[in-house]
Amino acid sequence: MKKKTIVILFVVFTIGVIGLTGCAQKTTKDNSTKKASSIQENSADKDNNTGTKAVAASAVPSKITGKDLKIMVVRKIGGDDHTAQFLAGAKQEGESYGITVDTFSANGDSAKFHDAINQALEKDYDGFIISHGDDAATVDDVKKITAKGIPVVTFDSSSDISKIDGVTLTSQDDETLALLSLKNLIQDNDGVANIIYLWVDGFPPMVNRNRQYKAMLEKYPGLKEVERFGVAAADTSVQTQNAVSAMLAKHPKGTIDAIFATWDAFAIGAQRAVKEAGRTEIKIYSIDVSNADLQAIQEKESSWVSTSAVDPKLIGAVDLRILLKKIAGEDTPKYYDLEAALITQEELKNGGTTVNMQNLSDIIPGWGSTKAFQEPWMDVLKENNSKK
Repeated sequence: MKKKTIVILFVVFTIGVIGLTGCAQKTTKDNSTKKASSIQENSADKDNNTGTKAVAASAVPSKITGKDLKIMVVRKIGGDDHTAQFLAGAKQEGESYGITVDTFSANGDSAKFHDAINQALEKDYDGFIISHGDDAATVDDVKKITAKGIPVVTFDSSSDISKIDGVTLTSQDDETLALLSLKNLIQDNDGVANIIYLWVDGFPPMVNRNRQYKAMLEKYPGLKEVERFGVAAADTSVQTQNAVSAMLAKHPKGTIDAIFATWDAFAIGAQRAVKEAGRTEIKIYSIDVSNADLQAIQEKESSWVSTSAVDPKLIGAVDLRILLKKIAGEDTPKYYDLEAALITQEELKNGGTTVNMQNLSDIIPGWGSTKAFQEPWMDVLKENNSKK
């Protein structure tokens, strides 16, 4: 009986061991299966990521892929910081995609401006950005370019260019720029002020700004224009300084309240004249901005109290994106206005640090940044170019 019990116990023990072994094998097998499954999933994720990149790469338009594109940017006016930043914005944006961008500023010389366009037309450029082409000859130049199937984007140029198919006309929102600056002037002076008006005719943006100025004079009869001056030249600031100095000599203290400068080159000259004459009671309200402007606005006892502007570097970048979309064969608008912002002396001085074009976005939300016309395939181009 005892022997039989021992045998039974042995059998039970053996079955238990076999059962445990089977469980262990099953667990090992399950873990292995899970591990293999995990490896497959990771591999699939990796393949998917690769596939995503492949899809993104293939999404780059065929007219862009593998091409050594060359863009020409020609600007009529020059010699100012706004021009330098505009050209830099277009060049940097293009080069970030691996595109060659050449630039030329005619410094206000019409003959040099048109000659540069026509010379570039013989050099196999894939696209043109034309800035401040304000005459009928510019319209003819753009017709020549588009006749060759080369896309064009213009900035602050003749409105007659709109009659040419396929061209996009970009500009700052000039009416809003003038309105922002003038409203600030009106608020500071309770709608009653004697004004020196600094403006020059003949340029599309100036025409638009003047339209707003005339409308505000009609709306606020307390605004009186005392003097006006304006010239577009390589030495605009110097000529403006001399002209404003002569005006101040004619009009004693208390007879002029404000200067409205429709271009920062005017405002720079006016600021110097006011400072030299000791007439800092006269406040300056302007349009456009640069590092030199920001420095002058932040000077101690500066009479330059505000300016309205669009980031000029951003204008160049956006124009380049629109042109790249044209080269790719994608739809683009006929008109595009870039959003304006008001920059006040008070905001700059409350910023806690010296403000320049690089950190202006810390003071003015959204300054210097936009996703306008930034297509996903452009991001792919930029990423690929950064790896070269």
